[in-house]
Amino acid sequence: MEFNNNSVFSSLLNSKLIRLVENEFSERVTPILDKQPLQNIPDEIYQGRDYEAVELWMNDKSKSENAQFFPLSLKCSIDKGEWFLLPWEPLISIQGNIRQNQAPPAQHIGTIKDRRLVDDYEITISGAFYGKKIKGAYSETYPRRDMEKLRNYLMSPEAIEVKCELLQLLNINKIAITGMSFPFTKGESVQAYEIRAKSDFPWDLNYKRKSKPTLEVGMPTGEFIKPSE
Repeated sequence: MEFNNNSVFSSLLNSKLIRLVENEFSERVTPILDKQPLQNIPDEIYQGRDYEAVELWMNDKSKSENAQFFPLSLKCSIDKGEWFLLPWEPLISIQGNIRQNQAPPAQHIGTIKDRRLVDDYEITISGAFYGKKIKGAYSETYPRRDMEKLRNYLMSPEAIEVKCELLQLLNINKIAITGMSFPFTKGESVQAYEIRAKSDFPWDLNYKRKSKPTLEVGMPTGEFIKPSE
């Protein structure tokens, strides 16, 4: 750096021109920090726990029914009447349609709508299963047990009972499976699924024959009138 000699000498002699030197240093040199007194700050170093090599690759544990917002459980005869709780809360979409008879009136805009009944609710259940480990052998990472259990429910020929607060608000206690898909999912320990179903309301289709009224024959009472000759 090139400085003015007058500025340097005057600064050493405590001249008023010391400000020129400070300006030169502030423009060309990193500013000098003020000296701060040393403070005795206690060390706050986070003491992390020691993880084993196996624990580092472990996946998150499944959530219990109380830890989920809208838990969904399935039940049918293949599981001996026990509820199968989906371990990770799925996404549930419900769509309903209204059956109407529409007639165009003469010389009027629009149609006359006669509301009849509500069609079956169309339900889509999307979720995923996760294995115990993120990486490792196939038997340790892929959620095979959960997939086999879900497969048995999907292949069941009977209606499946469901227990979910969202479905019960619409009086849906049973569903009939109409389709399923298992899309590709990135990751060795993840398997996504999508279930398409319709609501299944109970119907009594047994024909009951109406019984005919029967006449009871008893002893006659009163006097008989003889016919005139």
